Amino acid sequence: MSSKRKSEGLNRREFIAGATGASIAATALSAPQSALAAGQNAGEALVAAAPPHAGALAMEGDLAPGYSAAEATEYFVRRPGSDFMVDVIKSLNLDYITTNPGSSFRGIHESIVNYGGNQAPELLTCPHEEQAIAMAHGYAKVAGKPIGVLCHGTVGLQHAAMAVYNAWCDRAPMVILGGNHLDVEHRRSGVEWSHSAQDAARVLRDYTKWDDTPVSLQHYSESMARAYKIATTAPMGPVVITIDGHLQEYDMAGETPTIARMAPTQPPRGDAAALEEAARWLVEAENPVIVVDLMAHNQTGVEHLVALAEALQAPVVNQFGRMNFPNTHYLSQGNGVVAQADVILGLELYDTWGLLNNLRDRVHKDSVSRARPDARVIDIGVKDLFMKSNYQSFQRYNAADLSIAGDAQATLPSLLEEVQQQMSRARRSGNSEREQKWRAAHEQAQQRSLNAARYAWDARPVSTARIYMELWQLVKDRDWALVSDDNNKSGWARRLWPIEQHYQWLGRSGGAGLGYGAPSAVGAALAHRSEGRLAINIQSDGDMMYVPGVFWTSAHHEIPMLTVVHNNQGYHQERMHLQRMAARRQRGTDGSSNIGNELKDPPIDLAMVARGLGVRSEGPITEPGDLRAALQRALDVVDRGEPAFIDVISQPR
Repeated sequence: MSSKRKSEGLNRREFIAGATGASIAATALSAPQSALAAGQNAGEALVAAAPPHAGALAMEGDLAPGYSAAEATEYFVRRPGSDFMVDVIKSLNLDYITTNPGSSFRGIHESIVNYGGNQAPELLTCPHEEQAIAMAHGYAKVAGKPIGVLCHGTVGLQHAAMAVYNAWCDRAPMVILGGNHLDVEHRRSGVEWSHSAQDAARVLRDYTKWDDTPVSLQHYSESMARAYKIATTAPMGPVVITIDGHLQEYDMAGETPTIARMAPTQPPRGDAAALEEAARWLVEAENPVIVVDLMAHNQTGVEHLVALAEALQAPVVNQFGRMNFPNTHYLSQGNGVVAQADVILGLELYDTWGLLNNLRDRVHKDSVSRARPDARVIDIGVKDLFMKSNYQSFQRYNAADLSIAGDAQATLPSLLEEVQQQMSRARRSGNSEREQKWRAAHEQAQQRSLNAARYAWDARPVSTARIYMELWQLVKDRDWALVSDDNNKSGWARRLWPIEQHYQWLGRSGGAGLGYGAPSAVGAALAHRSEGRLAINIQSDGDMMYVPGVFWTSAHHEIPMLTVVHNNQGYHQERMHLQRMAARRQRGTDGSSNIGNELKDPPIDLAMVARGLGVRSEGPITEPGDLRAALQRALDVVDRGEPAFIDVISQPR
């Protein structure tokens, strides 16, 4: 259906012309509700709707009691601007919009539901804007494309801010639509003033790629196309479009705005001459090492990196900002190999300086070099292509010996071709010896991890390694995906589970802001749902308490996911910081380190919280021997298409 036809398909709102005020209040054209069930386009369906009576209008503040027939006729809108806004959203294939409802976008809310049939986009109800943003964040990293977020005015955008910052640091694309009422003549008295702003997007501008405030529907159409294009161009990130409430609600009448076509930008690739030089350095190196962080966008990126590493027989240090390289591959190695390298290839490194230097003491400025002083560094990435100054998410400056601007995944095929062309017969003949060396090192590292996992197997509280190992035995033959990070859980997933597919690892939060874990996991699980994958969330207890309402969203929208809470009853990292400070100041490291860091007294019954939000839950599990059976029961629930939740009282890490 054309955009014009969809925008004109509004006869459900067309009430009898020329009717008196009384008859308008009692009469409306309608059609059976079965029209939608029969597959009729939502924009063309006649929906039974009785006009509001005079008292209702008075309470809404739009018309006073005793309104005239002419005033009542003028009240009804035949072609609302927000219907066209929905047409634009549909053209961009934004399949979902996460939202906490608000009056500043009541116009587009109604259009999505009634005109758009609540399909592509489908509204996902969220009890908090921070949750709505984090869900979009997790979804984008799995689906490889953004969804939309509706935020209500000043307060909604302020609630969203922390989660937007995470997405900015993590290069996750999303399209944020912020409601506002700019024209004071049309603002309703009271709350609408405190929920409006001259520049609504300003609160997010330091950590979004672009924003705009359209003043017409044609402006909106072009801005949305530009916003999507910018959000999905490397380096990706969130964008904001402010949608004025009056623009949503006014009658388009005879206007015919057009939908702007979105032309995606191909990712930038590194300079050919620079890649030729980089290939020469790598081929000639005695000990080349590849370090990768935010590189792979999908499995293609993983496969390109495997091919390059094997051509060079160079070990790969995966910093797991994304799943970049299979941890089962013999060239997957730990950070220690960096110390041996004479040439280091960095691919979309978040922190090159931190990789090369082991900062021992931040106060006294003592640092010990981790890399060889003669090691040459090649840096390929897009971090220098877009940067803002206020928030210091870009890490300490490091001067690479060869810095190449370009999306690393898009650049890898050209670099691989150069490496293969420059590889001499003698260099190729040495690859077998290199391979045997790295195979032995990889096998030793795996054995060390398995031995470490056996330690304290029967301990109470339950060890984090046991959680991962017991769960692995139950899911190893399924198509699974981890939708949580394991940084605060001793890295057990990366050490014990074979992570070989890009979608099996979600990566970190970006800005390390708490409140990301649970909602991003639900957003990722939503993306996995259409693929039939088992989404697994090993959830931190403190992080969960920021936005527990997301578990209601997962139940309400039937998003299956297994959540196992690593419940150490506190903020353990902060406890360790306090212990370090107390030891350094020679004040002892006794129980005082728990003050301000514990989630006890009373303990939080997280299973009860989840149960109250409509999620099948169990726990707290305190006995290690009870864990596997509880996990199996939860998996049975997930197999029925529901979310399931287990609370496990666990070791700190």
